[in-house]
Amino acid sequence: MTSDARLNQLQDWVRDGLGEAGLHLRPLAGDASFRRYFRTQGATRSWVAMDAPPEREPVRAYLDATVFLQQAGVHVPDVRLQDEARGFLLLEDLGDAQYLSRLDAASADALYADAIQALLRIQVLPRPALLPEYDAALLREELDLFTDWYLACHLGWQPDDEARTLLEDVWQRLIAQALEQPKVVVHRDYHSRNLMAAEPNPGILDHQDAVWGPVSYDLASLLRDCYIAWPEARVRGWVEQYRAQAQQQGILDGEVDAEQFRQWFDWMGVQRHLKAIGIFARLCHRDGKPDYLNDVPRIFRYVRDACAAYPELRAFGELTARLPEP
Repeated sequence: MTSDARLNQLQDWVRDGLGEAGLHLRPLAGDASFRRYFRTQGATRSWVAMDAPPEREPVRAYLDATVFLQQAGVHVPDVRLQDEARGFLLLEDLGDAQYLSRLDAASADALYADAIQALLRIQVLPRPALLPEYDAALLREELDLFTDWYLACHLGWQPDDEARTLLEDVWQRLIAQALEQPKVVVHRDYHSRNLMAAEPNPGILDHQDAVWGPVSYDLASLLRDCYIAWPEARVRGWVEQYRAQAQQQGILDGEVDAEQFRQWFDWMGVQRHLKAIGIFARLCHRDGKPDYLNDVPRIFRYVRDACAAYPELRAFGELTARLPEP
């Protein structure tokens, strides 16, 4: 089926479902997946239609995550209509005001305070049924994206025996550090392009990849954002604010001190950012979306700064500094 034929089916489905024959779908900004999004203006409000080809992007996980996130009291789009077999959803329109477009030095404290409050509401949830485990195999698979897509495919770089030994040692350390953390619901893409300035704030998008995993993961996604960076002192302040509130709510044990949590946060950020670099290289070479590589230098700065602070990771950070430029 061609994309145009699929779009025609989606438009007919929305028109029939809302009972408004004159509706037209207008494309929204591209996504880093095979999903497509379209906005339509109904008689009283606007909606967003999702086209998720079921053979590539089944919507069941999105629908299940919507239910438990709404139970947590956070703002995810209501699902107005659904056709799971065809991969069509009609969703509440949360607007165009991404956090990325609203964040600046003056607004950041308030926006991040709201995002952290929403994150805490998610993290106090008991484990939802059927939520996958963020286990060692998945963490390793994500790290291997960096090796396979960035090092090998994008740079054409093959590590020698010494480098392979170093990579394996660092991979094992990062995985072990992640697995020792308390486990919570992890959104997995909790950053400024998936958070919307909305009422109630924030609106949360792209929650279909949620898992049960390390407590620091979403905070690292939020505060070590691939798309915007902040002075280290501000990041440390937000991290400590989160830690104090998480302890008050029983998400973190009271014995988890600032140094321990900072290491969890930093090392989890390294794992996430290596995965992101690999995904951005894959988007370029497999999917024809090269613009994501523009953010790779910022992400490497995160990785190198974190590695420089820990003797166990320092050699790896120095290795990345010797790689060819992105």
